[in-house]
Amino acid sequence: MERKDPRITAERDGELLRIGLTGEWKTGPPPSPAAVLGSSLASGAGVARIVFDTSGLAGWDSGLLTFLLQLCERCSAAGIAVERDGLPPGVRRLLNLATAVPERKGARRESRRESFLARVGAAAERSGRSSRDAFTFIGEVTVAVLRMFRGKARFRRSDLLETIQECGAQALPIVSLISLLVGLILAFVGAIQLKMFGAQIYVADLVGIAMVREMAAIMTGIIVTGRTGASFAAKLGTMQVNEEIDAMRTMGFSPIEFLVLPRMVALFLMMPLLCLYADLMGVLGGMIVGVTMLDLGVVQYYLQTQAAVKLDNLWIGLFSSAVFGVLVALAGCLRGIQCGRSASAVGEATTSAVVTGIVSIIVATAVITVVCNVLGI
Repeated sequence: MERKDPRITAERDGELLRIGLTGEWKTGPPPSPAAVLGSSLASGAGVARIVFDTSGLAGWDSGLLTFLLQLCERCSAAGIAVERDGLPPGVRRLLNLATAVPERKGARRESRRESFLARVGAAAERSGRSSRDAFTFIGEVTVAVLRMFRGKARFRRSDLLETIQECGAQALPIVSLISLLVGLILAFVGAIQLKMFGAQIYVADLVGIAMVREMAAIMTGIIVTGRTGASFAAKLGTMQVNEEIDAMRTMGFSPIEFLVLPRMVALFLMMPLLCLYADLMGVLGGMIVGVTMLDLGVVQYYLQTQAAVKLDNLWIGLFSSAVFGVLVALAGCLRGIQCGRSASAVGEATTSAVVTGIVSIIVATAVITVVCNVLGI
C-alpha cells in the first residue's frame, strides 16, 4: 500500500484556527510549526484558540508528538489556547505525560565557549589539585613504608607473593624478547659504523656498556609500565568503581598498606632481577651479531665485554631499575585510586598510569645520569 505523506492544513475562522492533520506521520522528521503555520501563531495575529481535525490521519508515530509539543510551546508563548479533543486518544495520553512535569530550568546543556583565560585557569586548577593529591599519596606511602619497617603495616603476605610472581616470573618472556632485540639492534647499528674503521671488536664495548648502564633498565621499566603498571591501575580502578576501597576504609583497613604497599615492594624487589636478566639477554643479542656478521669469536667477544663493563656500570643500572620499579608502582596505584566511578574512568586511569610511568622513567633517567656525571661515576 502506498504511503501518504503527512500534510497540514490551517483554516481561520475569526479567533479560531482549525488545524487539519492528514496522511501518515511516519515518513521522516516532522515539519516545523513555524514553517507551516507562519504568522498565524504570532502573538498579534488575533488567534485565541486552536482545534485539531485528525479525521484524515492514517498513522502516526513520535514525529507527530514532537510536532505537537513544539506547537504547544509556541502557542503557550503567544498566549493561544490549544484544545486537544480532536486528537487521537493515544496522542492525548502521550501529550499529557510529556507535559505533566515541567522541564527543570537549566536542564538543557547550553553550548558555551569558554574564553582562553578561563580554560588556562581551569587547567591550572586541575594541575594544582592533581599535584596536591600526588604529594598526599606519596606522603601516605612513605608513612606506610615506615610502618612496614617497624612491623606494624597490615597487608597479606600472599598478595605480596602473588604480585612478585605476576611482575617477576611472568614478565620474563617479554623481557627476553625485547632485550635480545635491543642488543641486536645496538650491535647492528654499531657494527656498520665500526666496520668502516676496522674496529669491529668494540661492538662488545658498545653493547655491553649501553645495555648494562642504561638500556636494560630503561627498556625493562617501560615494559613493566605497560604490563604491570597498567594492570595495577586497572585493578585498583575497578575496585574504586565497585566501592571496594570505600568498604576497606569503612572496615578500618588502610588501602595504602593493604593494596599499594605489596605492589610497590614487589616491583622494588623484582625490577633489579629483571634488569640483570635483561643485561644478559642484551649482551647475548650483541654476541649473535658479532659472531655472525663480524666474524668474532665467542670467547673473544666475552673477554672484550668483561674488560669493558665495570661494576660501576652494573650498580648504576640496578639502582636505576629499583627506582623505576618504585615509580611505576606509585604511578599505577595512584591513578587507580584516583579513578572515577564509571567504566570509562578505568580506561582513562590505565592510560594515565602508563603515560605517567613512562614520563617518570625518562625524567628519573635524566636525573640519575646528571648525578652520576657530577660524581664522576
